[in-house]
Amino acid sequence: MKISVDVECTPEELRAFLGLPDVQPMQQALMRQMQDRMAASLAAADPETMLKVWLPAGVQGIEQLQKMFWSQFAAAGGRSRESKS
Repeated sequence: MKISVDVECTPEELRAFLGLPDVQPMQQALMRQMQDRMAASLAAADPETMLKVWLPAGVQGIEQLQKMFWSQFAAAGGRSRESKS
């Protein structure tokens, strides 16, 4: 025996029938917060501002890398001179 039941209702009606909470106001508030945060982030995403934030750390990293290379070159040069003597 096979029984099938078709129910036509909106998601809101089914949610109320099953006793589930209406989360639409919370979702709308959350979406407003996300939109506000994204708008603020876009304002801060100005290329000039991003370069000011990223560049100092990048320059320091490059300088440290350069110092490391020079110290390795100096050490290698000192060893080759010692082996020639």
